[in-house]
Amino acid sequence: MNTEPATTKKIEEQIEELHACKERMLKEFAKIVVGQHRVLEELLITVFAGGHNLLEGVPGLAKTLMINTLAQMLSLGFKRIQFTPDLMPSDIVGTNVIEEDHVSGKRIVVFVAGPIFSNIILADEINRTPPKTQAALLQGMQEREVTAGGKTYPLEKPFFVLATQNPIDQEGTYPLPEAQKDRFLLNTMIGYPEIKEEEDIVLQTTMDVEATVEPVCERDDLLRFQKLIRSIPVSRHVVGHAVDLARASRPTEPDVPDFIREQVGWGAGPRASQALVLCAKCRAALNGRINVSCADIREIAPPVMRHRISASFMAEAEGIRVDDIITKLLESVPERTNQ
Repeated sequence: MNTEPATTKKIEEQIEELHACKERMLKEFAKIVVGQHRVLEELLITVFAGGHNLLEGVPGLAKTLMINTLAQMLSLGFKRIQFTPDLMPSDIVGTNVIEEDHVSGKRIVVFVAGPIFSNIILADEINRTPPKTQAALLQGMQEREVTAGGKTYPLEKPFFVLATQNPIDQEGTYPLPEAQKDRFLLNTMIGYPEIKEEEDIVLQTTMDVEATVEPVCERDDLLRFQKLIRSIPVSRHVVGHAVDLARASRPTEPDVPDFIREQVGWGAGPRASQALVLCAKCRAALNGRINVSCADIREIAPPVMRHRISASFMAEAEGIRVDDIITKLLESVPERTNQ
């Protein structure tokens, strides 16, 4: 018995539901956050794809406000960790303490959970703490579990790490290791607002008006939508285009463009191809489409690849940014034909 048409229809109905949910979330966002539509879209892709996001921008661009608003709309547990040079791994994961059992009078070891035991973790200024503490997030981000005192504790689903990073004032900071950056699904860059948006921000924040955000998506619905994203079919040529982009970013691959060999220290790994396809699925679904196209891959390529490609010394000396390399890469890698 062929159930494919019925299955496709069910997926389409759920995609319509997801699209409606996205529109409601954008309306709620607009109560608090002015503009930044691209950033908000990338945050929603991160959430519904079940990944993590590294947000970079100068102070005052509402990075923390966006994440806090997102947690309120999703009715999820939210914890903020301010990363500082003296922060210890136990301050994130938790620690074992010795307590006295009032019944038996004996001393027992009790695990006191740290702030990582929540749904949405805001890792504020993650590059201001030493690598040992940064690494405390690694197991939770990748395995959805943490180990303390030789015992492993699972983290409740869904679990997101939304980290912020300040691109200026780098004195006394600790750049994230490449292995840790690769675990972020997206690297979102937040720019200055347009002049009209900045005027609206000033008006909105200097008046005695307090906006409230209504919950839009419950935990069970979010988990269901995450499963839906994984079930969306993707054409072979779309997957092929994602793989072509990732492989073309590696200077060691044969037949890559000359500028890649000159301007790239190392290119994107297989996680980039996986992230391109998953985020393209999510982008299509959030916009009410079941068909994932190469255009979706190309639109999501900058935030997927910018933290997975390293510019060479020569490129840095000439002031060439990774985003400039990605733009040229997209221009030089043609889409595969649908055969």
